[in-house]
Amino acid sequence: MQQHIEPYENKNNPIVDVGNKTVPLIYFNHIKLNYEESYNYYLENHESVIAVVMGKIDVYVDDISFLNIGKRKDLWSGKPEGIYVGKNSKVSIKCFSKKGSEVYVAGGLIEKKFPPFKINQQQIQKVQYGSDETKTHRKIYHILGKNGEGVSGRLLVSELFTVGAGGWSGFPPHKHDTDRIPYETKFEEVYQFRFNPSNGFGAQFLYPDQKSLGPIYHVKDGSTILINKGYHPSVAAPGYQMYYFTIIVGKTHRSLIQFFDPSHSYQLETIPGIKDMIDNFK
Repeated sequence: MQQHIEPYENKNNPIVDVGNKTVPLIYFNHIKLNYEESYNYYLENHESVIAVVMGKIDVYVDDISFLNIGKRKDLWSGKPEGIYVGKNSKVSIKCFSKKGSEVYVAGGLIEKKFPPFKINQQQIQKVQYGSDETKTHRKIYHILGKNGEGVSGRLLVSELFTVGAGGWSGFPPHKHDTDRIPYETKFEEVYQFRFNPSNGFGAQFLYPDQKSLGPIYHVKDGSTILINKGYHPSVAAPGYQMYYFTIIVGKTHRSLIQFFDPSHSYQLETIPGIKDMIDNFK
C-alpha cells in the first residue's frame, strides 16, 4: 500500500481519489486556479470541505451560492475560510483573485447528506499548545471540528503548524486504527505538507507497534502522507516552519480518541496544553 505520495504537479486531478486502497474513506484534491477560471466536482458518496489556502473564490453548491470566500494572501497569514458540502452535490469553484487562488478539497465517506454551509474565520477554532523547550510548539486551526457537530458526518479537517523553526508534531506518538471505545476509535488520515521557506523538509514516522522500526519518509513541500494504521509522529528540520493540511475520517464514529504509545505516554504530563488539545478532538 502506498503511504507517501511524493510532490508532483497534479494539474487539479485528485491526489487521493475515491476508492484509494490505503485510505478508502478519504478523498483529497489540491486545486490551483487562475483569475476567472473554474473547477467543477461531484462526489456521490463523500461529504467534503473546500478550504481556501490563498486568494478568493465563489462556490456554487447545487442551487446555493457562497460568494467572496477567503481572506488571506497565503497559508502562513491568518485563518482560512471554507465551505462544507454534503454528499451527492454538484459543486463549482470560481477564482476571482487577480493573482489566482489555491484550494484544498477534503472528502470523507458518509451515508447521510447534510446541507452545505459557510465556515468563516470567526467560526474556526484556534488551539495552541506545547513549548519551545519541549520542541512541541504547535498551532491548530480546526476548519471542521466541533463546529460540525450535528451538521456534518465523520469528516474532520484542520491546518496544523509547527510554531517557530523546527520541532515535533503528533508527539507523543499516537494511533487511531481500531474501534475499541473508550480507549481508541478507528480513523483514517491524510496529510499534505508545506514548508516555509519552501525548500524545507521533515520526516514522517509510521510504525505499526512498539517493537517495529519505521517506515520513515522524507517529506518535502507538497508531500502527501496516507495513514491507515500505526503511530505517526512527524518532525520538521531546524530553520523551517512546517504546515500540514489534515483530513481525518472516522470509520464508525465522529469522536476521535487517540491511543498513545505506552513507551512515551508519560510525556503527556510534560507538554503544556496537550491534554486540552486531545479533549478538543473528542
